[in-house]
Amino acid sequence: MANKVLFYGLPLKPRSPHGRIFPGGIFGLYGFFADQMSGTADRLNRDDLKGIIKTGLFFVFALLLLFSPPLPLVSQQGELPGSYDSSRNIPGGFLNNYDGRGTSAQTAAPGSTGSASPPSRPVDLNTLNAREEFRLGVQAYNRFAYNEAILSFERALAYRPGEPLILDWLGRSYYRSGFEDTALRQWQAALQGYPYGTAQNLLLANHIDTIRNRRSLLPVPNDDVRYVESGNFPSRNNTNVLYKQPSSVLAVEDGSVYVVAYGSNEIVRIDVNGVIRQRIRGPINGFDRPYDIVRGEGGRFYVSEYRGGRVSVLNSDGVWQSYIGSKGQGEGKFVSPQNMAIDEEGYLYVVDYGNRRISKFDPDGNFILSFGTRSAGFQGFLSPTGIAVRDGRVYVADNLAKQVFMFDRNGAYLGLLVRNGLTGPESLRFLKDGRLLVADMNRILMIDCNSSIIRELGVLGNSGVRIVCAEMDQNGNVVAANFSGNDVSIFTRIDDVASGLFVEIERVFTDDFPQVTVEIQVQDRLRRPIVGLDGRNFFLSEGGQTAGAQNFRGAGYVNNLAYISILMERSDETKTMQEALETALRDISAVSSSGGGNSTAGIRVASLISAGEQPVRERLDGSTPPAADGADGSPVLPASVQRNTSRPGLENLTRGALASLARGNVASYSPRWRLDLGLRLAATDLLAGGKKRGIVYVGSGNPGQFAFEQYGLSELAAYLANNSIVFHAVVLGNNQVSSEIRYLCEQTGGSVLPLYQNEGIGKTISKLAEQPSGSYTLSYQSMLPTDFGRAYLPLEVQVYLMERSGRDMIGYYPPLE
Repeated sequence: MANKVLFYGLPLKPRSPHGRIFPGGIFGLYGFFADQMSGTADRLNRDDLKGIIKTGLFFVFALLLLFSPPLPLVSQQGELPGSYDSSRNIPGGFLNNYDGRGTSAQTAAPGSTGSASPPSRPVDLNTLNAREEFRLGVQAYNRFAYNEAILSFERALAYRPGEPLILDWLGRSYYRSGFEDTALRQWQAALQGYPYGTAQNLLLANHIDTIRNRRSLLPVPNDDVRYVESGNFPSRNNTNVLYKQPSSVLAVEDGSVYVVAYGSNEIVRIDVNGVIRQRIRGPINGFDRPYDIVRGEGGRFYVSEYRGGRVSVLNSDGVWQSYIGSKGQGEGKFVSPQNMAIDEEGYLYVVDYGNRRISKFDPDGNFILSFGTRSAGFQGFLSPTGIAVRDGRVYVADNLAKQVFMFDRNGAYLGLLVRNGLTGPESLRFLKDGRLLVADMNRILMIDCNSSIIRELGVLGNSGVRIVCAEMDQNGNVVAANFSGNDVSIFTRIDDVASGLFVEIERVFTDDFPQVTVEIQVQDRLRRPIVGLDGRNFFLSEGGQTAGAQNFRGAGYVNNLAYISILMERSDETKTMQEALETALRDISAVSSSGGGNSTAGIRVASLISAGEQPVRERLDGSTPPAADGADGSPVLPASVQRNTSRPGLENLTRGALASLARGNVASYSPRWRLDLGLRLAATDLLAGGKKRGIVYVGSGNPGQFAFEQYGLSELAAYLANNSIVFHAVVLGNNQVSSEIRYLCEQTGGSVLPLYQNEGIGKTISKLAEQPSGSYTLSYQSMLPTDFGRAYLPLEVQVYLMERSGRDMIGYYPPLE
């Protein structure tokens, strides 16, 4: 063959001396050695040497090409894309300059914006598109546009199917939108994508387990789960005495506890971390063996003084004001007063231990009556101790008789609640669900007032223990005063100790980057908010490295301003209830903030929604604005809610304007009115407001046949509960409230309020400003490189409280440069 042949780009030609056709290079070398073996070889000619050298160079080049990393591709924007390291299966590795472990792939100095070295692997256009959709989804999530976020994350998944980080965020968005079942499915898929045993895998597994379990639990201890000691507030710090002989505890809204120190003649307020925040020692001459403390109307405190034979009255700040009663046996006098209770109308009941009776006083301290001495049908007290009042009944424990007696509020004997099963009962305190919490020597018991069934919650040792008072605090723990042990013990549900705290990073603000502001929600496994935390309970980190300049900015529980949306039912039934609608709106207006947008306390109305066939947001001046929707179909948040600026409110409207607003547009009333659409719109209007928020539904109590056409009842309840929105229902007329409306109230901590009740609806609605909130705000200085705002930056938060802890991890995008 005279013509040259190309082999991998190298010229091949016949080997001429013996007429055999061997290509040059390695094949020529093979032919040469074959000729040597056969004895017919010539010397290796120049062409053979050239072929061998060229072939050797070719194979060196091929090996380099095979084992060296590919060159990075450059996107149309000139961006060096990130890589997904499938060999290590790192979640999130598809993102630019972020390898998913919380560390930046850049080698630039911390705080710089550029990328010093390109990623090592190429990315196709699908990855670039997934990255952009993911970034849009994260940003939408942080501005409460959850529907928009869902759409972006779904599109990102279309480009990168099965990507665990995208699935994780998609689950977060569905969860916030109330679709818990869908969220759990996304998280379960993400769990399979995260390598087993990694931080992401373990954290998400715990997250899934908590949400699945709590949907079948009630926010009260009504099961057989026991409480175990999880910590204590010691009375000594090395050689320093902090307090002596605790005889009573009183839990308050901020998570702290007032402890009556009988032995040191004072009251100390201890926060959730065991730090003493306040000492109260009474008037100039001090307390004389204080024993119990209760809180009455206006936040005032009553303190019984065992040896002083009197009750001290303190204002809400703990400043002494006056005495009630004095030593003696006459009416309104005491001998060794002990436990006390306050009824719904503010009347004070005092256990007069020495006189073996109960004395009743009005809120101003005026004596009303006494009861409990021997009479027809009642044997009289032997050793009265604990007392509690609820729903017109007075319950009194007798330490020696080992029983609990019942009376009405006028002192008439009603019979025994508990005859047997007690060892030495002392204090009685009501739980929120109406059951009694009893301190019984070394035991803490719970008694059902309807069935008289006793259940043991927990036990504290066997010797040197005398629990004289127990109360459930704001965080669901039982706080017990151990008089003989000289400390205060904290009991927690055993499953809460095992599962820890439920922590969620709700939102990340980056407008002032490199300062980053973070909103964090802390709850227990029953969805109850954990209150009372401060900067010592939080630890922020960036990819495992401590975040710089961490600063505690505030807590939702200390804010006494609540936002509400009013949901007006526009059905054929309410069309005939114009006067009742006006009355309800006027009552709500009466409790809204008088200070307008600049008020820092009370109730602010974020919006008023007319729930007809299509929901309409009414203007507060009575006119109706055109519908305005966001890009995802969700309503645009009112600027007043977003910026908390001053704006006209219900409290500024005349009676005629209120009446017009209550009636609404006659054309909006329809038999096809939609509760679900109106409720979603009302809830969305609250998301960007304060952390204490609620919806006040005003209507017939019947949701109608089209109530759940688009959103199911459980989805609506989850949407409210997962965004900390309380649902109250104001029922007009004498209608019976439906089970669906009642369910929404129960699942969110709200209540059903008949419009014409004795105390009105305003008192209950105003309590929204007092509701607990587990929302906290912190800030820190980021030290991570941003890649001009294109880098996905990691953030982790850990929360500690005594023996419990919880964590969450997330990422965010800094502002584009």
